[in-house]
Amino acid sequence: MRKVVLVTGASSGIGLALCKRLLAEESELHLCLACRNMGKAEGARAALLASHPTAEVTIVQADVSSMRSVIRAAQELKQRFQRLDYVYLNAGIMPNPQLNIRALFSGLFSRKVIHMFSTAEGLLTQHDRVTADGLQEVFETNVFGHFILIRELEPLLCHGDSPSRLIWTSSRNARRSNFSPEDIQHRKGQEPYSSSKYATDLLNVALNRNFNQQGLYSSVVCPGTVLTNLTYGILPPFVWTLLLPVIWLLRFFANAFTLTPYNGAEALVWLFRQKPESLDPLTKYLSATTGFGNNYVTVQKMDVDEDTAEKFYQNLLELEKHVRVTLQKAGPQKIVFRPLQVCVRVRLLIRKDC
Repeated sequence: MRKVVLVTGASSGIGLALCKRLLAEESELHLCLACRNMGKAEGARAALLASHPTAEVTIVQADVSSMRSVIRAAQELKQRFQRLDYVYLNAGIMPNPQLNIRALFSGLFSRKVIHMFSTAEGLLTQHDRVTADGLQEVFETNVFGHFILIRELEPLLCHGDSPSRLIWTSSRNARRSNFSPEDIQHRKGQEPYSSSKYATDLLNVALNRNFNQQGLYSSVVCPGTVLTNLTYGILPPFVWTLLLPVIWLLRFFANAFTLTPYNGAEALVWLFRQKPESLDPLTKYLSATTGFGNNYVTVQKMDVDEDTAEKFYQNLLELEKHVRVTLQKAGPQKIVFRPLQVCVRVRLLIRKDC
């Protein structure tokens, strides 16, 4: 029986590179591309089938910044499949990133230059916005849309036959200092991307705590510093031309500069081969590349604790109820809301200050 793998954000960048590498690992997969832009998705599908004609590659339209789109996509997936073996939660955004030129040049001549380029800490400013669902766009796209997708797909993930896997694209820039339990959408802060990635790490821990007994396992990955359309859009082309020699040189001093989507997908592909029971839910798996271009995987202990993760999970459940009620009241669109069932009984929190 073919393994079924769902990848969000699969039409370009790391998502597309991941799909190519997964088919190189196991060409008999059923690979489902969950993409917002169907034109790009069709192009990606054609390219994948051209190099792997025995594979089964399908498409589902899914915009994780829209709850209606997520629910509609999940309904379609439940009609197509009886189970999902892997779900790569890869789609994400960094909104309108702009470079802090002063921070860049001061950092170039400091001891923090490698750390600065590895994490982009202090380099970028972002301007978040509110979506049609009334949520912060970065939070909804990077975290909440995927959370709703998982909730909707529980019957395909918690089936009890063999383990199913959730694999999140997180970041080295996921920082506790940029996340507030009282402001999980990061409405007031200046680092929505970092906050959303730390929220991803928290959700990963909570999902393992609540669902491992039902055969659902979650892991988080950092692809490293990858040059994609997003990063190329931050600076004018001539600036990248000037910076690239410096970046290539830094690879000999830090392993985070994976640079290409192919290299960035290393840890994502590595997790495809691992037995989930052997993985540490508090560990982040990092794609790494040597100065000479050799890829490998390293690990990092996440700066999270289970109590905070469980509180965050409970907050997401409450937000989910609110959003679903709002959608139902919003007007006539043919979306069927099924009664949600949690795979295991959610632990009650003793503290009520969340």
